[in-house]
Amino acid sequence: MRILGIDPALRVTGIGIIDCSRKQCCLVTSGVIRTSEKHSIPRRLLTIYEETLRLMRTYQPDAVVLEKLFVHAQHPATAFVLGQARGSICLACAQANKPLVEYAATQVKKAVIGSGQASKAQIQRMVVSLLGLPAVPRYNDVTDALALAITFHYQSRKTV
Repeated sequence: MRILGIDPALRVTGIGIIDCSRKQCCLVTSGVIRTSEKHSIPRRLLTIYEETLRLMRTYQPDAVVLEKLFVHAQHPATAFVLGQARGSICLACAQANKPLVEYAATQVKKAVIGSGQASKAQIQRMVVSLLGLPAVPRYNDVTDALALAITFHYQSRKTV
C-alpha cells in the first residue's frame, strides 16, 4: 500500500510517501511544498493545490493522510490560515478521487511512540528508525508527514 502523509501549512507543507507491506514500510519520497510570502494567499493556496495534485498523479497513493486541525486559544488566526491550506489539499484529494483520512496529533504520537504525550524529538527518532533513514529530515514538517503515513499503516493493519 502506498500512503501520502501531508503536514499542511501555508509557508512549508511537509510531504512523505511510503510503501508498506504487512510488516514494514519504506520511504518512497519526502520533501516540502514551499510558498513565498511575497505571493498573495490565493496564489499560495493554488501552489499547494497544484503540487498536491502533481504528487498524487505522479506517485498514485492509495490513501492520503492529514493532521486534524488543532486551534491554540492564543493563536486563532493561525487556524484559519491552516484551514485554508488544508482545504486546498482536500480539494485536490477529491479531484484525484483519493481517500482522505485525518488523525489528531495525539493519535499519531500514540501510534508511532506509544504515548500521546511524545515529544517532537521522540517522533523524529522513531520515524528515522522505522523507515531506516540515514538522518532526521531537515524539516519537522517532513517528519510529521511521514509519521502521519506510518499511523495510517498501523491503523489499517488493525482493521484487516
